[in-house]
Amino acid sequence: MAIRIQHSTRPRILDASYLRLLWPIKRSQRRHATSFTSPSTQRWSQPPTSANIADDEVARLAAKPLHALTLADLVRHGRPPLSASALFSSANFTLSLLPIRLAHRLQSLRNLPYIVVSNPHISRIYNNYLHSLSTLLPYTERQINNLEDEIKFTEVMADLVQTHSNTIPVLARGFLECRKYISPIEVTRFLDEHLRARIGTRLIAEQHIALHFSSQPHNNGDSSHIIDDHSSYIGVIDTALRPASIIRNCESFVSEICELKYGVRPTVVINGQPETTFAHIPVHLEYIITELLKNAFRATVESRKEKEPIEVTIAATPEDLKQDNDISPLEQGDVHHIPGEETDTKISGTQRSSSGTDSKIPHSPHQNPSIPGCTIRFRDKGGGISPSTLPNIWSYSFTTFNDEDLPSSPNTSSTPTNSTNGNIDALNMISGAAGGQASSLAGLGYGLPLGRAYAEYFGGGIQLQSLWGWGTDVYLRLRGVGAVG
Repeated sequence: MAIRIQHSTRPRILDASYLRLLWPIKRSQRRHATSFTSPSTQRWSQPPTSANIADDEVARLAAKPLHALTLADLVRHGRPPLSASALFSSANFTLSLLPIRLAHRLQSLRNLPYIVVSNPHISRIYNNYLHSLSTLLPYTERQINNLEDEIKFTEVMADLVQTHSNTIPVLARGFLECRKYISPIEVTRFLDEHLRARIGTRLIAEQHIALHFSSQPHNNGDSSHIIDDHSSYIGVIDTALRPASIIRNCESFVSEICELKYGVRPTVVINGQPETTFAHIPVHLEYIITELLKNAFRATVESRKEKEPIEVTIAATPEDLKQDNDISPLEQGDVHHIPGEETDTKISGTQRSSSGTDSKIPHSPHQNPSIPGCTIRFRDKGGGISPSTLPNIWSYSFTTFNDEDLPSSPNTSSTPTNSTNGNIDALNMISGAAGGQASSLAGLGYGLPLGRAYAEYFGGGIQLQSLWGWGTDVYLRLRGVGAVG
């Protein structure tokens, strides 16, 4: 049965059912991290692993600078269905980036104290990266220029996406268990850097998988994947993304959770310029908006203001701002440093520099005032955030835990960002709730740092203004890819 993609419908090319088309092909051949070799055979004191990669090879790749990924990179190969040559170009572009990125992650893990990286959870992630790098290295010795190699390479991409699907929650759990051996500041820095690097790595792989499925050359005339000529999608990017539509979808989801837990649901009013469209990644925007609405809904209900609507205002980037090359995007909001993508970035009047191995790239091309985008304000009257909690809302802190506090199931609960007694924090929620299960309104604190990372990756940002005793305004600033042919 043919699959037709409508203009306003997200393509199904990255659904789990599609990834399963590729994943089982290599599953039986995959070298699991549980098959250990003797630690004595390792030159570097790393966790035991079955992946056969020389330490010098990892160091050589990690010494190379990272490419500063932009949305323009992801649409450079044109609209699907791609020709065979364009598909090969996408595969080779992907191959030019991923080994270096994986090596940087391995080097970052090696820089942790050995007692930390020896933790079973963190060791598992280390071995997963080694496994993924070992599957990519054979392709670096040649160009992908035929359909057989392209199909096999896409299988490797599916394996990579599947292998690293739970990287952040597993790391968080490992850091919880090692909190006696590493400071909260180091954990926050590492997780923030690792999350941002993971966003780019996953996007690169998923984009090629999407282009593979939405292109025809490898199907040999099979019409099971028919792409609508009017589709606004290029891989995972919607070139005509309408934020108002995503806000309504997220509102429906969060409202159901809220009514199930509290018996009531606040209303959401969208005003400003709801017809605004631009090119961006819907999955990222859905995550960010869901987390911001969860914060607003819970604060509104728990302050007994459920009759007060949550106001969402959409404002497109003004034309005069697009044309003013003297205005830096960094001056328009709280854009934080992207480790591995920039060397030095202004943060609300202060300077922050990278401290990892990824700070080898000059100023990011993301920061371009001519790129269109929009700002979305979320306003609630839920009482605001207490001054004692406000300084910690962007942190993956875990110093308040005792051993018995460690989460044992995804149902672990926590106090919200707007609460005054934050016993359960971001790191706990990431590890306990698998890092992305939005099944309850509890644990709102972790949504802000993760959402900010997604917003900032392509030059956007999140700012928060709290009026303690009244409510909170959150400003989500997004930048698109510009005109796409």
